[in-house]
Amino acid sequence: MPAKPGKSTVCHYLQNLRNNLSSNITTAVMPMKYSIIVPVFNRPDEVDELLESLKHQTFKDFEVLIVEDGSENDCRNVVEGYAGSLDVRYFMKPNSGPGQSRNYGAERAKGDYLIVLDSDVVLPEGYMQAVDDELTREPADAFGGPDSAHPSFTDTQKAISYSMTSFFTTGGIRGGKKKLDKFYPRSFNMGIRRDVYERLGGFSRMRFGEDIDFSIRIFKAGCRCRLFPEAWVWHKRRTDFRKFFRQVYNSGIARINLYKKYPESLKLVHLLPMVFTVGVIALVLTSAVGRVLMHYDDIHRWYWLCAAPWLPILAYCLIIFADSARTYRSMKIGALSVAAAFTQLMGYGFGFLGAWWQRCVMKRDEYHAFEKTFYK
Repeated sequence: MPAKPGKSTVCHYLQNLRNNLSSNITTAVMPMKYSIIVPVFNRPDEVDELLESLKHQTFKDFEVLIVEDGSENDCRNVVEGYAGSLDVRYFMKPNSGPGQSRNYGAERAKGDYLIVLDSDVVLPEGYMQAVDDELTREPADAFGGPDSAHPSFTDTQKAISYSMTSFFTTGGIRGGKKKLDKFYPRSFNMGIRRDVYERLGGFSRMRFGEDIDFSIRIFKAGCRCRLFPEAWVWHKRRTDFRKFFRQVYNSGIARINLYKKYPESLKLVHLLPMVFTVGVIALVLTSAVGRVLMHYDDIHRWYWLCAAPWLPILAYCLIIFADSARTYRSMKIGALSVAAAFTQLMGYGFGFLGAWWQRCVMKRDEYHAFEKTFYK
């Protein structure tokens, strides 16, 4: 029979146990540097691709929080498959929109910095290292990076990506250029210091445009926001033009909602899609009038009125086609980019004009003006 341990032995054992428990508890609650928050709605395949890209990051000091926003087709099994290779946590909550889902994740995050990503992005393996290098070189309260198209994307996705990032469609306001006077990060690739996030109350209850609203509040609070050009992501966006039209239509509505909240936020560049939309409609109607006059009067007299309005439209199409085809070395993507550009600009323009009528002319509030569009 082994001898009973003496009192000093027992005390020594208890002390070691207490030290081990204390060490484990400290490790469990010790914050890490970065928390990545991803709201998800019915997109398990996209989450799988995103988590796979996070697994291969060269910089490892981060956790991942997947927040399922009331999905019917959830990604719980996908997330559980990465439990052994990533510090990842999964949460399911009732549907409340992406902004509130990000806030839900932020309340449960442990990182000093919160990085918000959309579920339809994929990260190059150096993404997290690029973020950390930039913050080490020059601290920032908030930051964001540009996006690009991956070679594996469909031709339609590449065309949509071109439309959303080209100078000829957005004027470069979506980032990627250091010369911008102010960079407003978008929620597909956005980071912020945790204490700043908490002080500002996180994302608002706006259903769309909540990321721009947050960026505006960051600047109004006197915080510094920077573009990290090397912290870029592959952004899949929408897979067809119908879904893309709905997305940009809602963005046009969001711009008017932001104007009602922050009148100074509306810039000339935000009016250009509306001007483009009205201009294209005016040119087409002018051509139609010319065609009618040709039918009832001398054909040669009115031929110029029928044909001339199409010249600026065709010139714009040629510019988009040539630039996109050169960028992707594909005439097919060049042609699809023309369709994507018109979908983007006119979808946004129609949303902008509809929201202007509802909010500024009819004086309706955000909820009652867009209940069918934004809210369940």
